[in-house]
Amino acid sequence: MLITIDGPAGAGKTTVSRILAQRLGFRYVDTGALYRGVALAAQDAGIDITDDSGLEQMLKKLSIGFVVRDGATRLVLNKEDVTKRIRTPEITMAASAVSARPVVRQYLLEVQHGLGSEKRAVFEGRDMGTVVFPDADIKFYLDASVEVRARRRFNEFKDQNPQSVSEVAADIRRRDENDSTRAVAPLRAAEDAVFIDASDLSVERVVEEMLTYIQQKDRDFTR
Repeated sequence: MLITIDGPAGAGKTTVSRILAQRLGFRYVDTGALYRGVALAAQDAGIDITDDSGLEQMLKKLSIGFVVRDGATRLVLNKEDVTKRIRTPEITMAASAVSARPVVRQYLLEVQHGLGSEKRAVFEGRDMGTVVFPDADIKFYLDASVEVRARRRFNEFKDQNPQSVSEVAADIRRRDENDSTRAVAPLRAAEDAVFIDASDLSVERVVEEMLTYIQQKDRDFTR
């Protein structure tokens, strides 16, 4: 079984996806980290995000993937662990911009297909159920209000991020606009996705709702 969880920034996808994968004994794949990694690689190389030719040349030499160390999944870029470096406001916005470049999406589409080839995985992102894995066995779309998402994101990164809650909310609104209006693979729920509004739900409640649905689908598959 392959499961996708899409949704906007700060909706709780990362936490929910990790716990769900752990409960199922599946691999967890944070595809947003891949786009952040490409944005960081472009920044380090001094390549403008709108320079498709420069991005294409960079990607030909890029090595990106995940490793598990001490029980935690880490993003490795050209043999360097960049897990902490990709979690800044600057890289967050750059990742949104770079995700709109067709050359980047094609490169990471192949990377993601490779990661999903053995199934038994939970893929978290923004176009997992619509573009990357349109035939996924189960699709979820996780959402929450901007206010709730901003507060969660602020609490998650308050030790690393000097922004106020209102500034985080403004960034989230800008990213929502960028992600949902881009010409290539815009953020939207797949037609067959299960929509969950997590504004007033705990992480555990969201996970339980997903597990209940998965168990019912699994029974349907095995009949």
